[in-house]
Amino acid sequence: MSTAQQEHLKVEQLQHASPDELEHAAGRERENLEGWVAGLANDAEIREALEKAFDYRGDVTVTRKDGSTVEGYLYDRYSGPTLEVSKVRLIPTPKPGAPTVRMSISYSDVATLQFTGRDTAAGKRFEDWVKQYWEKKAAGEKDIQIAPEKLD
Repeated sequence: MSTAQQEHLKVEQLQHASPDELEHAAGRERENLEGWVAGLANDAEIREALEKAFDYRGDVTVTRKDGSTVEGYLYDRYSGPTLEVSKVRLIPTPKPGAPTVRMSISYSDVATLQFTGRDTAAGKRFEDWVKQYWEKKAAGEKDIQIAPEKLD
């Protein structure tokens, strides 16, 4: 993921581009975060790691400062002026037969963040799906669809 300075430079560049150039602007670069343990030495690193966790398409494990851990999918975040008011929301990995719950954790309560689940979006691009469709069509297949692959 880009740093704040890199993002600022991208925005500055795009301000001088024509609408035709913007239509074909490059997307964000994706990182392979599977298995990564974020270093959370200061406020900026905590904010950056939790922002990456929000973009991640797999489960993360949050270890709180009291030593308890929560594994689940981080689906929302609120980044306020301080770590105490900033919060992440996640859906813990459900136990068999248990109802789905949601929980909030304050940024200031996060001691460790690990990217423990498989990133289900890694290496998958829409262009690859379209290419596969046209290859099947060229081979003469009928009733072809662009369908997502099975998740496990």
